[in-house]
Amino acid sequence: MGKEVVIGLVGKPSSGKSTTLNSLTDANAKVGAFPFTTIDPNKATGYLEIDCACQRFNLQNKCKPNYGYCRNGKRGVPIMLLDVAGLVPNAHLGRGLGNKFLSDLTEADCLIHIVDASGTTDAEGKATRGYDPLYDIEWLQDEIFRWILGNLKERWGSVVRKHIGTKSTTLETLRQQLGGYSANKQMVGKALDLIPNLPPLQDWNSDIIEKVVKAFMEIKFPTVLALNKMDHPDSDKNVSKIILKYPKSKAILTSSITEVFLRKLANQNYIKYDSGTEFIDTKEDLPDDPDLKDLDEKLKNRIENIRDLVLYRFGSTGVVQLLQAAADLLHLIPVYPVRNIHNFTGNSNDYVFRDCILVKRGTTVIQVARKIMGDVTIAAIEGVGGVKIGEEDIVDKGKNDILSFKLVPSSK
Repeated sequence: MGKEVVIGLVGKPSSGKSTTLNSLTDANAKVGAFPFTTIDPNKATGYLEIDCACQRFNLQNKCKPNYGYCRNGKRGVPIMLLDVAGLVPNAHLGRGLGNKFLSDLTEADCLIHIVDASGTTDAEGKATRGYDPLYDIEWLQDEIFRWILGNLKERWGSVVRKHIGTKSTTLETLRQQLGGYSANKQMVGKALDLIPNLPPLQDWNSDIIEKVVKAFMEIKFPTVLALNKMDHPDSDKNVSKIILKYPKSKAILTSSITEVFLRKLANQNYIKYDSGTEFIDTKEDLPDDPDLKDLDEKLKNRIENIRDLVLYRFGSTGVVQLLQAAADLLHLIPVYPVRNIHNFTGNSNDYVFRDCILVKRGTTVIQVARKIMGDVTIAAIEGVGGVKIGEEDIVDKGKNDILSFKLVPSSK
């Protein structure tokens, strides 16, 4: 079985990290048991919203996932979230929970950095006004950089001697040095490819080592910036500054507190709310809806404000888009294994597309089979319409993403 994809959430105290985590994990009450075997105290199940395959065949009314949910063709696929706690300046020196914080980070395939874009909390998370959130982003990057660089430089002399003594390739030596950050050969190779005209490892000076560490960080810690509290009046100028400074980063404007509030109202039947969109309906909008309750003046005003300041202005609270941005950075594709390729059902013949797993774009069909079933002997693989599919065919969005595996009998 391949390792589960893990998305790490980082953010200083009071940046809105816990609220964001709540808004990503609740998904309107837990649905379906969990596909993950172990969940540590700092792990949670989030739900990545995708367009479900049931839409393509107009089978929305028969879609009932084993895990997660599907509402009118919008499917929430479970994905593992890691709450990385203990973000403090000088973590790389082991201050506070510094070392635990940094080693927790390595488990993540991608980071969502929750930044208080309003500038109303300082570096330690205390209330203030006019703080520059650019520091928080620079600081996190710098902290990871100093940690990896420090570990590498400390041993550099012996690394070079061993490298020359064993006649290893640069890739092999670096993989051994960076393997502790859950990095494989492919990842280290990609990082080295980012640096043109790299001299032999024994000739590297400090500048080159720093370049290599920065390139490795780009590959190992792709980061989505969640620019939170976007509806605060001070956020506009800060958001522009951050986007100018980090044009290549994925930045998503969010108001996680609004999302949590709207879901609470929806659960209490004060509103109908389609998460990830700008649409809220109240009893005034849907007078004939028997489930909706009347709003008092105070709630009416709050909802009007939310519509004006958040939803109509930004298109949504941004929270649903966070996991979508992370999935894009990781090139994740949903794949639907089905038992019956003609009607897309599983063991029970009523519901369709019961299972959905996330794999990286470019994964082969046989790798998908291994991920789902482990090491079994496969007799045949079929795609939509019963078309035969080769083991080495590649999975992509809408291509080879609905699969039926026929096993050789007795390989059970």
